[in-house]
Amino acid sequence: MDSQPLRDRKDGARHFEVAYRVRTGDIDQQMRLRLDAVARYLQDVANDNIEATDYSHSDPFWIVRRTVIDVIRPISWPATVTAQRWCGALSTRWTNMRVRLTAGHDTNRFNPEPREPGLIETEAFWINVNDQGMPSRISDDMLEMLSSMTDEHRLRWRSMNPDKAPAADEVSLPDRIHVLRITDFDPFKHLNNAAYLEAVEDELVEHPDLADVPHRAVIEYLRPITPGVSITLRRVREADRLLVWMLIPDADGELVVAATVSVTKLPPG
Repeated sequence: MDSQPLRDRKDGARHFEVAYRVRTGDIDQQMRLRLDAVARYLQDVANDNIEATDYSHSDPFWIVRRTVIDVIRPISWPATVTAQRWCGALSTRWTNMRVRLTAGHDTNRFNPEPREPGLIETEAFWINVNDQGMPSRISDDMLEMLSSMTDEHRLRWRSMNPDKAPAADEVSLPDRIHVLRITDFDPFKHLNNAAYLEAVEDELVEHPDLADVPHRAVIEYLRPITPGVSITLRRVREADRLLVWMLIPDADGELVVAATVSVTKLPPG
């Protein structure tokens, strides 16, 4: 998997900035910000960003194809997170939207020790779609605005995770069923992006050597997951990487890949 640092913001490029307060519902037992909470921040800042522009009418529908989360210095509670969002690359129908999360930590009676400032770098591959869910050209005005943020105007899709799951008898870890709740779904009957990463957090409990150091989580969404469907997790741990395939039954009852996840230690520096 590519472990190159995510592209920095172009000098002088505009960006959107907003602050959020870390809440206790966002953290794990070590008081660190969870991956699913990061995903919710990314959804919130995307919504806040488009509502602060005139493009909520011309370009209202977007879906996420992939999210990359680089936890460089963990964010923990209590803290205020500052989210900066800009376009890192684009084509006429999709964009790589970068979000940098930084946090100055507070202390309280439950977490009294000073901590270094938190830093999480993220990048999401967003596809502009029409009201039928089909990829659609970004409006000229929005394309002009996004293009001013980056010099990369020929963005192409390239998968970062292996999309083919190994057979169950080829892996050492047994398959695990992840139970979904009705609250995991949005009004369009799509599984919320954060809910996928809740399943990943369940896995990382067994791999603290990955979660306790700088690491990169990559999730790629391949098929929609709708209410009433159960998820089977197939896992492979190899050296400094955990791979997870989220499997759902197709019309014939055969398991197919709905999403892929990798969690990998980042190299020093």
